[in-house]
Amino acid sequence: MVPLLPKNTDQRVVLQGSWEKFKLIQQASEDSPGVRLAYYDGTIEILMPGEAHEFFAHVIGYLLTTFFLERGILFKPTGAKTQEQEGKASAQADISYCIGDFKPIPDLSIEVIFSSGGNKLARYQALGVPEVWFWEDGTLSLYHLRQDGYERVEHSELIGLDQLDLDLLKRCILMAETDFAEAVKVFRQGL
Repeated sequence: MVPLLPKNTDQRVVLQGSWEKFKLIQQASEDSPGVRLAYYDGTIEILMPGEAHEFFAHVIGYLLTTFFLERGILFKPTGAKTQEQEGKASAQADISYCIGDFKPIPDLSIEVIFSSGGNKLARYQALGVPEVWFWEDGTLSLYHLRQDGYERVEHSELIGLDQLDLDLLKRCILMAETDFAEAVKVFRQGL
């Protein structure tokens, strides 16, 4: 039997502070790959993702990239790029994508959640990210930005991704935990 992933080993620190303090921490951590920083409403979050966190982020990214390529959808993977609204909010999603051309703020940001903290949707709303997905406890939750905030949706409303079979995606993400190659094979066959 193939061993399951280790338990979550994320390390997360939350501090209160100004935008200026956040920018100093951001500057000091530039030479620390893997550290993710976020800021919103006086709260600074420092996350050092563990192995399981990174695994699920990679799997989701690989499957979505496969979907885009198989369907001929023009996209730009922007990974964990820093998304900022000067003085207001900053985030580094686990995975992000621009659909079509490159944009300063990606169309889709995806977060793998192992520990709660901060108001992630409010942060992404301040940034103007059209759609945010959360992978948490084996479940994928999608939120689309409306005029008055995010609304939970059952299917993506982004062009191209509106054709994605989310049940297939979820099943293959979970399958990848024990057999990544088989998960990719099943996903491709389902497309």
